[in-house]
Amino acid sequence: MKWMLVVLVGGATPVNTDLIFDKFSDCLAAEEQMRKHYADAFEAWDRWAATNIDRRREYKETRDLQAKRLLSNIGTCVPHGGGEQPPVTAQQQQPAIQQSAPPQVAPAPASPRP
Repeated sequence: MKWMLVVLVGGATPVNTDLIFDKFSDCLAAEEQMRKHYADAFEAWDRWAATNIDRRREYKETRDLQAKRLLSNIGTCVPHGGGEQPPVTAQQQQPAIQQSAPPQVAPAPASPRP
């Protein structure tokens, strides 16, 4: 089985990287390398910001936003068929529904007139 690295931007939005690996361990190593790259980028930005942003409050607020932007991106390894398996169709995904009569609903009683 092959594995594909997918990045979850902001921890939620999946982005396909088109990085395919033969081994799960290789995919995990790439994910770790990606995480380290984001951490290094944040540290480099933090060093720059500490010397260039004059007001402590602005630095703290900007640092929090930058940390959220860079460090909330995570990677995950997902199985990748690579064309070896046929695509799953909507019919295969949903279980068959047995045909039955619609449920009987008793008519509502008429409301009394004043």
